[in-house]
Amino acid sequence: MKLAYVLPMYGAEVLGGAEGAARALAEHLVERPGWSVEVLTSCARESTTWADAFPAGTTVEGGVTVRRMHAEPRSADFDDWSARVLRHPEHAAPDLEREWIVRQGPTSPELIDAVVASDADLVAFHPYLYHPTVAGLPRVASRSMLHAAAHDEAPIRLPVFRRVFGDAHALVFWTTGEQRFVNRTFAVRATPQLVLGIGVESGAGEADAARDALGLGDRPYLLCLGRVDAGKGTSMLASFFTAYKERHPGPLTLVFAGPVKNAPDPHPDIVVAGAVDEPTKWGLLRGADVLVNPSAMESFSIVVLEAWEAGIPVLVNARCQATRDHASQSNGGLWFDGYGEFEVAVERLTADASLRADLTARGRAYVAARYHWPTLLDRYTAFCQRLTAEAPV
Repeated sequence: MKLAYVLPMYGAEVLGGAEGAARALAEHLVERPGWSVEVLTSCARESTTWADAFPAGTTVEGGVTVRRMHAEPRSADFDDWSARVLRHPEHAAPDLEREWIVRQGPTSPELIDAVVASDADLVAFHPYLYHPTVAGLPRVASRSMLHAAAHDEAPIRLPVFRRVFGDAHALVFWTTGEQRFVNRTFAVRATPQLVLGIGVESGAGEADAARDALGLGDRPYLLCLGRVDAGKGTSMLASFFTAYKERHPGPLTLVFAGPVKNAPDPHPDIVVAGAVDEPTKWGLLRGADVLVNPSAMESFSIVVLEAWEAGIPVLVNARCQATRDHASQSNGGLWFDGYGEFEVAVERLTADASLRADLTARGRAYVAARYHWPTLLDRYTAFCQRLTAEAPV
């Protein structure tokens, strides 16, 4: 069976969560006999400008055929202009929302033509938000799958997305929380649906080597893994941790590991490592007491599952449906809504090794049952085969 994956950008260098999940799924899928994947995408590596970072043309990456096409750059004033449109997105006029989709990009007529011309059995669009999905999915609706990566944000309330979700032949979700949200928001309950998730596998990396690389010595630490960005809750986390240390002096440290957009204020017990390689990432996970994910706007959060694989519990933002679902369904973590709950959770988790071990064991069992690659691919391929078997002749 052949699948076409349509994404705004693609590649090992691309940091987007939806794009990274799609790449991992594609590369694992092509290892199965009889399955192939082509990716149709832009030449961009990041979404603020959609500037060409890869050459146009066809390559093979991780066994996946990747076809990249030039897209128009995003205008420098898009964010300011967009803020006005999204002030009341549900009331946006059709011409205004069409302009919003085009301005946001990446806009590439060649890419849309390639979507229509693809001979794939199924065409899978990732994520819902961008021009390739909005313009391309209706053109191949009868063989489309939408990997939406949806959450409650202003753009999804633009009227155009009622058509996009309604046109999709099938919907694939990362979490049950995402599925519930989409079914509340759009009239799609009769559409074939799969809650898939993202596959997880452990990587190499030693705790002692990671400690040495960051100069942590033997200090206990909390780990926040991913982009250091106020929009991801990292500024809030730094503020909470600073308040915690004022009330609970001691060696506990907070480590941020990931590309830095909004650095926290300097603090003697906060380490900002910046982007780290995979061995260092896995070493940091194995050496931490707890992974903290402060983001309220995650569609899945693979780092939560990686923490359980590495042997540590998690503490997540109660306002994020996806990460709270992981923690509650697995009984492998705690969550906080405000500083008081954060303080109590950190006290409990850092003081009680048996609690950490129990939460970790539950989290690991949850990952093994749902998100190890063989299990996940069995569910995905069965779903795709059912869709093509039911497709009209």
